[in-house]
Amino acid sequence: MERMYRVLGFWTGIFAVLFLVGDMIEASIIFFVQTGLFIALSYLNLSERAYVYIFGAYLTVFFVGFTYYTTFIMVPSFGH
Repeated sequence: MERMYRVLGFWTGIFAVLFLVGDMIEASIIFFVQTGLFIALSYLNLSERAYVYIFGAYLTVFFVGFTYYTTFIMVPSFGH
């Protein structure tokens, strides 16, 4: 299971670099933090149950944050 956290760290790192190249600094910082978090968690050698619980908590925080952002902060664009 710890290898999957390294894979998540790899892909969030790829996204962070792509956001950085696209001048999306805030998004790249968020993804660099996620990369560090996933890589650090992968070396803790926790039980598989702990890794699943941590990933479930991560998804919960992401979906709540994404829903808040899209509902209250994002300005809709109507094809412009």
